[in-house]
Amino acid sequence: MTPRFAVLGVVASDPAASLAFYRRLGLDFPPGAEEQPHVEAELPGGLTFALDTEETVRSFHPGWRPPAGGGRVALAFRCASPAEVDTVYQDLVDAGYHGELKPWDAFWGQRYATVHDPDGNGVDLFAPLPAAE
Repeated sequence: MTPRFAVLGVVASDPAASLAFYRRLGLDFPPGAEEQPHVEAELPGGLTFALDTEETVRSFHPGWRPPAGGGRVALAFRCASPAEVDTVYQDLVDAGYHGELKPWDAFWGQRYATVHDPDGNGVDLFAPLPAAE
């Protein structure tokens, strides 16, 4: 049997702040998730996005510590268009999240931007650029 990638997990220092951030990006968490030590959102293709509190992780791994320098994982969200990259980026920055890399037309053919979630994880926003004519 070959293992199958199924879950992407993020450890959140402030679960309510992380839930608010990822909900702004369209992830659907159950009502009352802010009070839970572990929550999940179903992703397209059958994957699961999971958020755990630091306390939850320490309950089974007492020596766990957040990585030095922040940034525990990198995520990317595909937007419907290059204009949506700009709109989503600005919405997140206006809501108080750190804009790491303003939207730009990347040499690999995408509109691209990076914001940080409340724990300092890089969250990339991207959309294919129209083909040059």
